[in-house]
Amino acid sequence: MSDAATAHLDLAAYLRPGDMVVWGQAGAEPLPLIEALVAQRHRVGARFRAFLGIPSDRETILAEHADCIDLISYCGTGAHRALITAGALDILPCHYSGLPDLLSSGPLRADVLLLQVAPADEQGRYSFSLAHEYLVPLLDTARVVIVEVNRQAPWTYGERHLIEDDFDIAVHTDRPLPAIRQQAPGAVERAIAGHVSGLVEDGATLQAGLGAIPEAILDRLTDHRDLGVHSGAIGDAVARLTAGGVVTNARKTRDRGFTVAGVALGGHLIYEFIHRNPAVQFRTTRYTHDAGVLASIERFVALNSAIEVDLTGQVNAEQAAGSYVGAVGGAADFLRGAARSRGGLPIVALPSLAGGRSRIVSQLSGPVSTSRADAGLIVTEHGVADLRGQPLSKRIRRMIDIAAPQFRAALEQEANT
Repeated sequence: MSDAATAHLDLAAYLRPGDMVVWGQAGAEPLPLIEALVAQRHRVGARFRAFLGIPSDRETILAEHADCIDLISYCGTGAHRALITAGALDILPCHYSGLPDLLSSGPLRADVLLLQVAPADEQGRYSFSLAHEYLVPLLDTARVVIVEVNRQAPWTYGERHLIEDDFDIAVHTDRPLPAIRQQAPGAVERAIAGHVSGLVEDGATLQAGLGAIPEAILDRLTDHRDLGVHSGAIGDAVARLTAGGVVTNARKTRDRGFTVAGVALGGHLIYEFIHRNPAVQFRTTRYTHDAGVLASIERFVALNSAIEVDLTGQVNAEQAAGSYVGAVGGAADFLRGAARSRGGLPIVALPSLAGGRSRIVSQLSGPVSTSRADAGLIVTEHGVADLRGQPLSKRIRRMIDIAAPQFRAALEQEANT
């Protein structure tokens, strides 16, 4: 391992034409390394590739960088939308559970891994800080590993740490982490949260997807007791529920006593909560999204959102108005796990309207992100449609009942044609 100042870091010396470069997402982005990468992109000698996760609030990757870099991502969120509009970002449609294998072998194998880590502790262990997820497996397969050791990155516990022999070069920084802000819930989101909170039992273990609705649901659970958390991502709402004594993990049937997550997405509240907190354990995607692991957790509640759902339970979580804005993500993984869990609840929640258009539809306007075979409970502000064990005719009736009232007659007519 060698050290380098950011200003003198020669990233191009470590890259080869055709390489795949992978880094952490959201607050885990090693921003100085990414900035150096795009600044030096012409020096690599030929095109190379980069895999992008959820972007932070800084537009570090721009459409103009596609002059040398083939940009690939599993999602179309945030700043990625501008890249997609410019034709500069290619989407990889895949289940989130598949990312560790896709990025450690085969045509998308990571050659260069860029990480943000927390400084070494008294035992010489560097922490992966905000994210384990699909990054940890790449530590063993990437040709080159380059780390940003950020003095302000939280030191977290997980299934693996790094030592100096694990990376080739380190850059030391001292910068605040970007906050990933959630939109404040409105009346509709609060109404949806009210319906869902009534379904969640004390002692349940929660997974929450991204967006205002899952966050609103978590914030509505303040009167519950002994909830647990096993999720791909955790944010400020989990920190608040833990501080309020709601999340204790005391009744989990797996990893009892611990909040389990793959990545932290939020602001200072979650960053402070996870720092040096052994009750929060970060794990890889191979664990957080594993079907057998999820099925073994009793009363596992999967809370996810969607762009639209059709009358039979098919879910589109990827495309809206012809634009790719979401992801296949981990919803199907978690919904299947909740369906197999004893007392589990596979929940997809969404507003009934978007821009005056119904989000309960007779035919999806985008791809099927989650099949109707995996449909469980669909929730809007108008109620809950439990599709479990229901044939198509009953599904259609229940879905129409939770659609916006002004669209119900048209949906019924479309269902009968």
